[in-house]
Amino acid sequence: MKNYDLTDEDGTLLVQTARKIVTEHITKHRRLDLDEKLKERFSYDAGIFVTLSVSSDLRGCIGFPMPRKLNNALVDAAIAAATEDPRFSPVTEDELDGITFEVTILTPPVEIKVDDPSKLVSHIKVGRDGLIVRQRFYSGLLLPQVPVEYGWSEEEFLSHTCQKAGLPSNCWKDKKTTVSSFEGVIFKEEMPRGRVIREKL
Repeated sequence: MKNYDLTDEDGTLLVQTARKIVTEHITKHRRLDLDEKLKERFSYDAGIFVTLSVSSDLRGCIGFPMPRKLNNALVDAAIAAATEDPRFSPVTEDELDGITFEVTILTPPVEIKVDDPSKLVSHIKVGRDGLIVRQRFYSGLLLPQVPVEYGWSEEEFLSHTCQKAGLPSNCWKDKKTTVSSFEGVIFKEEMPRGRVIREKL
């Protein structure tokens, strides 16, 4: 099953399950065991990110850009987004009703190969691509929805991904830097515990 074959029903299941996983972990301190039907449905490999927001402010976002078994990765990413994002304190039980859950399923990242780094901009499209920037042991990733939310141009998107990697904002112009792109299918709650929609960028 390819990422783009995801139905709206799949999206609803993924997001509602992410919420259940986090709720179970925070309230009962245990890892939710997915039922067999769900395990079977999401038994293929894909990249995944789980994003938690309060109003429109980020509250946690963790995931796995490289494809891995989706049913396990969903549990790992949801728990990590709620408890292991180093930018935030762990989510508390009191917060759960105010958090909006979002799940992004990713295509495998593909390195953008150019003979001249200045051509990178023409190979990227805001609203379609997510980016990964790597140089030596530094790496940074931004999901496709991020530049849309901030109204960035393709060049700004590259610069911010460099900064996310802890590198200078113009490091994408350096031939030692590799830039990869991927696409994502995004499902999110319209409001906490609300209807799940497929987000169009």
